[in-house]
Amino acid sequence: MAAFHLFKLSILLVSLFSASTLTANKGGAGAGGVGVFPPTCDRIECPTYDVIHAGTDFEIRRYNSSMWISTQPIDDISLVDAGKIAFFQLFDYIQGKNDNNEKIEMTAPVISEVKPSDGPFCASSFVVSFFVPTKNQATAPSAKGLNLQKWGLTYVAVRQFSGFAMDDDVGQQAAALYSSIEGTVWSEAIDKSHSAKDSAEYIVAQYNSPFEFKNRVNEIWLTFDMEATFLAAAAV
Repeated sequence: MAAFHLFKLSILLVSLFSASTLTANKGGAGAGGVGVFPPTCDRIECPTYDVIHAGTDFEIRRYNSSMWISTQPIDDISLVDAGKIAFFQLFDYIQGKNDNNEKIEMTAPVISEVKPSDGPFCASSFVVSFFVPTKNQATAPSAKGLNLQKWGLTYVAVRQFSGFAMDDDVGQQAAALYSSIEGTVWSEAIDKSHSAKDSAEYIVAQYNSPFEFKNRVNEIWLTFDMEATFLAAAAV
């Protein structure tokens, strides 16, 4: 279907799980699916959410309202290279190079909103963000070249995968997520929400430092608006 082709295998980018809802697994995410608690979230703050549906190899989460600090769009053919550019901008921000000269604690995950290119040798667009700690949400400082991005109540379809998020496999993970939800009420809501030309096609969430090689957890997110009619149909 046409919506599936939104998830082209082109150059791409790269939550605290509710312990009462999900079974913790300290071994790291598998080849694909859900249900792994990111060990990083035992050490640093992650955004909170509720799991409202657990499917086969995916789950639907409802994230609480939150503030994120985001880069300007970065045009690049490589997820990895765009992430390097964003790293220095966001690192400077948490180290106090912001309008309040305030140091900010690191959180997880770092997310990258992806708008893939129309061809394998054309630049895609990436916006990289990290969650502003709860204690800074109300007074989060701005900074030159960065944007504060307010999320309202947000619904997200999620798939997990392990290892390092690389240019040649993230697109496949995004396609696998869409395949898992295709034909469900969730895909209908996602297709409707992503009909706007300027909407991000999907998001890659990374929980680990690039220097960690064990227990790595990454996620593909498809954000969408969930109307009452969809919620009622999903509950049946």
